[in-house]
Amino acid sequence: MEPTTSIGTEGSVHLHISELNRKLSKTGSSSPVQGTNLEPQSSIETENTNSTGDSIRTARKVPGIRAPEKKLTLFALRLAVLEKAATGLGTLGFIWATVVLLGGFAITLDRTDFWFITTILLIESTRIFSRSHELEWQHQSIWSISLVGISSFRAIKSSSHFVVKVVKRIFRPIAALGNPNRGESREISQNAIQAKRKNFQQQRMPTRTWITSEVPLVPYSGWMFISRNVSKVLYGLQLASATACVVLSLMKLIKQNFGELEKGDSDKRNRKAALLIFYSLALSEALLFLLEKAYWEWNVIFCKILDKVTNECELGTSPSGMVATRRFFYDAYSLCVNGSIFDGLKMDMVSFAMDLLASNFPEEQLMGAQILQTFAASKRFSDDTLQKIGINLSVMERLVEMLNWKDPQEEQIRKSAAEIVAQLAGKKQNSLRVAGIPGAMESIASLLHISRSVGDAADEIPEKKIIFDDENYSYWTFNHLGLTILKKLARDHDNCGKIGNTRGLLPKIIDCTHAGHRLLTHEAASSSQIQTVKRSLQVVKMLASTTGSTGKQLRKEISEIVFTISNIRDILRYGDRHPQLQKLGIEILRNLAIEEDATEIIGGTGGVLKELFNIFFKETIDEKHKEVKVAAGAALAMLAFESECNCIRILKLNVNEKLVEALEDPILRINAARILRNLCAFSGDDCFDQLKDITAAGPTVLREIMTEEMKLQEVMIGLGARVFAFMTSRQSSVMFQKAGITEVQMANKLVQLLKAYPYPSIKVPRMRRFVLELAIWMMKDKKQNIRIFRNLGMQMQLEYMLDTISDIESFNIFSGTVGLSRHRTTVHSLVESAMQLLADG
Repeated sequence: MEPTTSIGTEGSVHLHISELNRKLSKTGSSSPVQGTNLEPQSSIETENTNSTGDSIRTARKVPGIRAPEKKLTLFALRLAVLEKAATGLGTLGFIWATVVLLGGFAITLDRTDFWFITTILLIESTRIFSRSHELEWQHQSIWSISLVGISSFRAIKSSSHFVVKVVKRIFRPIAALGNPNRGESREISQNAIQAKRKNFQQQRMPTRTWITSEVPLVPYSGWMFISRNVSKVLYGLQLASATACVVLSLMKLIKQNFGELEKGDSDKRNRKAALLIFYSLALSEALLFLLEKAYWEWNVIFCKILDKVTNECELGTSPSGMVATRRFFYDAYSLCVNGSIFDGLKMDMVSFAMDLLASNFPEEQLMGAQILQTFAASKRFSDDTLQKIGINLSVMERLVEMLNWKDPQEEQIRKSAAEIVAQLAGKKQNSLRVAGIPGAMESIASLLHISRSVGDAADEIPEKKIIFDDENYSYWTFNHLGLTILKKLARDHDNCGKIGNTRGLLPKIIDCTHAGHRLLTHEAASSSQIQTVKRSLQVVKMLASTTGSTGKQLRKEISEIVFTISNIRDILRYGDRHPQLQKLGIEILRNLAIEEDATEIIGGTGGVLKELFNIFFKETIDEKHKEVKVAAGAALAMLAFESECNCIRILKLNVNEKLVEALEDPILRINAARILRNLCAFSGDDCFDQLKDITAAGPTVLREIMTEEMKLQEVMIGLGARVFAFMTSRQSSVMFQKAGITEVQMANKLVQLLKAYPYPSIKVPRMRRFVLELAIWMMKDKKQNIRIFRNLGMQMQLEYMLDTISDIESFNIFSGTVGLSRHRTTVHSLVESAMQLLADG
């Protein structure tokens, strides 16, 4: 088996998210059965070992490669600078007023100044209080939108849009008169939103706690005191208070009517300066605050920074994409305001999503899972995202735990978690970490759900039974995701062993391969179901192609499951519209046929050999079907290898003549020759009469030996050594005459081949063995051939060959670099037999 090579590039996602265009190599696991060749197999994983620092340096060299959320963290920092400056000035003004003015000049202040100062202080204290709690309320207001599932930015505009919306509603009838369709489209859009809201309310998970956005703070208060609207009220209070503060301060600064200073009144000496300082501080603080709001409105409303970041993060397609972006910004802003202004710069979207994933609230879990899912599937962000998830064991355990969540209300969370795990499993290191989590295989197994009754019903009405509607749980989706995860995990040999050792997992995988007549032949069959069958076959193939003792045990367990062979037989029989499924099924049979017991089970299952021959001999011009024909021939050759029972079953099908004719077909001739050779070698003495008609292949075999090279030549030499054993000397002479080849030419060709292969070849490991077998037959057939070989220098080649015999030549088939089914006759004994014939002659 050729091991899978997974090339992954790992980096770090913090403030730099790499957008390097790296292409993952997609290599599949090849069949472990190499009946005629042994190719070098690499077991070395190619990995990018660049450190995080290297990744960041590379990102800096390429312009434009930046984390999109950095725009938000920088925006939050600038807002925090303005906010803290305004708050600092406000605090200074408050202290100045209370200590200097009201404390020192309260009695001497003019009545208007006293009330102006008092009003400004009350306004500012109200604004500061509302500002300190606004972020908390804005956090809660987000969830009222995310629950409905609206991803439009317009649905989560800041509360300052309230007046704009009112104006639009006033003029909407006028606009509708000018464009009737516009009003209709708005109505349809509104109905769609209401339908989504109603559908979600029906599906919402029951909880014992209040949803904070829906808490009625005051009984019988209507919409005003619902918690999700409080942020709007607080926002309005801030704008009103700041505007009032600007107006009052400007009035006093312009008029400067602070009362007249009487001579000798030392208490009023500094009153004017103190008042000017206070009103200036109040004006500066209010202007800074309004500047902050203007900067906010400019970036959010006109520059649409939230929209841009959402699109650049590729969250626009997520149901909660904009909500997630806004929530991320508020968290970064809160850090900048409540702590150091630089604290928000340490945030990134991936860490933010991982924190949400660990939450106890379903809405936050879903949001975190959807962000990670989007980033993990993105070509720009997947490498760094998966690397960051892969080194966080708690996050991986959380994702694996979510695979067990079977509550219908948690379906979206479970689906997103499964897609993230599927992406993780695609990386070599991460796949080992996923499989190493206790209970991971059991969690993945929980994704596979097959109801045999549903599968049977699918044969009758596929368009109604196979495709689940929106009201039902998406079993097929989770089946596909579970199989995708298993396929990626199965690329590693150790993971294959874990899959096989997980109780009940193999039967579930085999159940997914079930595809009846209606599913395979009906045009309206669900493509998702076909894809699930394909994925399950791929997993079974990879498990069956595992090398070593693990592979032997897996092949035994797979073949012992009663549905395995019958499911594949149905695919062979009815799957002409799906050649990929047929090829996968055939390759599974070929892999299983390595084990003797499995070979007998396959051959004893009614119709399997017949269906394979039907595919093998079927006339087609389609390239995909040609590949299926080649695979069918290779499987038949394996099933006939060292199995007398299967050879007898094949002979009963009366396909000898067609096999001989197939030797002329460029596509079929290699496998046809293998099948014929195995029939001759393993059918037993009782089948001698049934094999006589195979001798008609003699001329074709001789011509191919003389003209072809490498694999085809090796196979034909092996077949020739077996076919000529059924002929007398006279019959063999006739065959040489029909082929137009003399025995001297053939002997010379064989000696030249021994010279051409002084050492065993990896590509044709049995070439020298087959040459010896054919040479021995020729020397036994006619004594004059002994003299021919002696004159051609056969003796010297045999002596040299004794010193170069390798264990590669001792096996019939190979699984990777492991030899299987050792030849009963060693190469050493063949050399000695040939040397003895040369000496006796």
